[in-house]
Amino acid sequence: MVLKITNLTVKDVRFPTSLQQHGSDAMHTDPDYSAAYVVLETDRGLKGYGLTFTVGKGTEIVVCAVEALAAFIVGKSLEEIVGDFRGFYRLLTSDGQMRWIGPEKGVIHLATAAVLNAVWDLWARVEGKDPKQIVSCIDFRYITDALTEEEALEILMKAQEGKQQRVDQMLKEGYPAYTTSCAWLGYSDQQLQQLCTDALNSGWTRFKVKVGADLEDDKRRCRLIRQMIGPDNVLMIDANQRWDVAEAISWVSSLAEFKPLWIEEPTSPDDILGHAAISKALAPLGIGVASGEQCHNRVMFKQFLQASALQFVQIDSCRLGSVNENLAVLLMAHKFQVPVCPHAGGVGLCELVQHLILFDYISVSAKLSNRMCEYVDHLHEHFINPVVIRDAHYMPPKDPGYSCEMLDSSVQMHQYPEGEVWKLLFAKK
Repeated sequence: MVLKITNLTVKDVRFPTSLQQHGSDAMHTDPDYSAAYVVLETDRGLKGYGLTFTVGKGTEIVVCAVEALAAFIVGKSLEEIVGDFRGFYRLLTSDGQMRWIGPEKGVIHLATAAVLNAVWDLWARVEGKDPKQIVSCIDFRYITDALTEEEALEILMKAQEGKQQRVDQMLKEGYPAYTTSCAWLGYSDQQLQQLCTDALNSGWTRFKVKVGADLEDDKRRCRLIRQMIGPDNVLMIDANQRWDVAEAISWVSSLAEFKPLWIEEPTSPDDILGHAAISKALAPLGIGVASGEQCHNRVMFKQFLQASALQFVQIDSCRLGSVNENLAVLLMAHKFQVPVCPHAGGVGLCELVQHLILFDYISVSAKLSNRMCEYVDHLHEHFINPVVIRDAHYMPPKDPGYSCEMLDSSVQMHQYPEGEVWKLLFAKK
């Protein structure tokens, strides 16, 4: 069936999460979880849905960037796109004029992710993919010194062994998750304790705490959570890029008594050698370094891996160039033997990234050791096929697509600034 893409629409959808301090951390103190929400329409009535995540202000800029990319996709058939997906990816990311405002980074790359996420959603509703098709989607330019196309195919072919057993395992048990929802930086101690108690009663064993604003406050909050979850459950800490390198080493060393598995985003997300220095300094304390949610592209991930700067790779379904670029990172991480623990703190990110991490286990790494996927318990009710968590595990989605189609009513209510939710909030000011 030939599907011609006849239209692309994009909307600025924002949720006022800052009112309850959901998502608050040391650098983003008042986030309103938001999305540039894309719908691809076809001549056969089938639609593809995609989004990229933002935290409020600036979403309108991403919307403009998506609209600028629309000319590259409207009028093409799905078969034309996926028949040379690598070429189409490069068309979006390497246009002779458009790439000047990137290349492959920033607002234009967020927009690329939204458009390509919608393409993958549409393609997933139509057909499955074999290893050769998957490799053909990846742009290997700039990363062949770390991973070649031949190596990528070899990894995928090798993982075919035992694949069905892993599929069956995931359908039965799900993929292990950790929660960030208990300890946003803006939460009171009382709220933190209640959420932590509820999470423990629901079977959660892995917890992440936001840190970085005040050392003594971090010690108090980490002590509180460690006492609540006990010595055997897993604790991670996340500074959201707050510190300089030396400050990060000193600050995290002061929190070592609470036995965190990792420190996440200890410094600038662009500072590869800084992350390497922090990793080396914290290794004797048994604390790893995790990062990636604001890593621009596959080239930066390549360098992070080559420099041994990360002990945990955190892919993001909307920061990189959709599935295409995330595939490259999953395969490189496997080659360098660094576990992937995706970022999913934002609207729609859990719905999207569950597909990537399930693919990683089933078709790439075949490993679960030191691997888990982030989960935040916010805004899932706005999706047609919300993520399903059972016993602190992601249960595989059963409907075709990329799981990011939103309810029409939610889009209308939260569209910025004309949605009813925002009209009411503006009226109160």
